Amino acid sequence: MKVLLAAPVAVLIAMLSAPDAAADAGAGDASAAQPVHSPPFVDHTEWAQWGSLRGLRVFPTSAGRAAASQFGMTAAAAEEAWAEVLALAPEADTPGMRAQFVCHWDFAEVAAPGKSSWNLEPWRPVVDDAEMIASGCNPGGPEEAELSRAVVSSADGGQS
Repeated sequence: MKVLLAAPVAVLIAMLSAPDAAADAGAGDASAAQPVHSPPFVDHTEWAQWGSLRGLRVFPTSAGRAAASQFGMTAAAAEEAWAEVLALAPEADTPGMRAQFVCHWDFAEVAAPGKSSWNLEPWRPVVDDAEMIASGCNPGGPEEAELSRAVVSSADGGQS
């Protein structure tokens, strides 16, 4: 996912902030409107451990994936989804984990559609939006898959 998200940050930000010409052209046409996806957006969460590092796995619902995959989806939907995460895992209420979640909400279903979970880690640093995007939503270290391989490798003496 990191490679896919490493596109120039300015281009991504420009795409997200530019008005949608197609939506403006079809403003009077109901068929041009994007479908509305209703909550719940989060099916469940679970805490996982990779060696000494802990992380929260967020499992989006199909509505959550569909809503997150639409560029220009309202910030209100992302906030609703984050509120669902906090209802399931209140200890996730940190600025860094919220920023990782918003990054996954904005880009994960576009960059890596269908990934089973969006993984948030409390040990990751709080960074600005540009660095968050450039890091593939994983600032300060590798993705959890790389962490898992490192933990397995160290547990078996590097034999895997």
